[in-house]
This record gives sequence, structure tokens and C-alpha cells, in this order.
Amino acid sequence: MTYIGLLTGALFGIFLARRRKGKILDVLHYAATCAIIGGLLALIGNVIILRLG
Repeated sequence: MTYIGLLTGALFGIFLARRRKGKILDVLHYAATCAIIGGLLALIGNVIILRLG
């Protein structure tokens, strides 16, 4: 689940940077930042699911 969050976050970051007409370093920066955020949210969701189940 965490890897799915990382991938989704990275794709969202790429989409966001492309929409804002960013250069390649902007795209990489947005992808990395959004991937970290997505991975952390997925990790928190995973812990919650495991604790409740």
C-alpha cells in the first residue's frame, strides 16, 4: 500500500509541475515531494487499517 502511495504521489507531482510549465528540475522536485507526502499518508493509513483489523 505504501508503494502505491509513493507512485500516486509522484505521478501527481509530475502532473502538477507540468501544468505549471516547470522545467525538468521542477518536475523532479515536485515528484519527489509529492511522493514523500503520498508515501507517508499511505503508511499512516496502513497502520490505521492494521490496528483496527
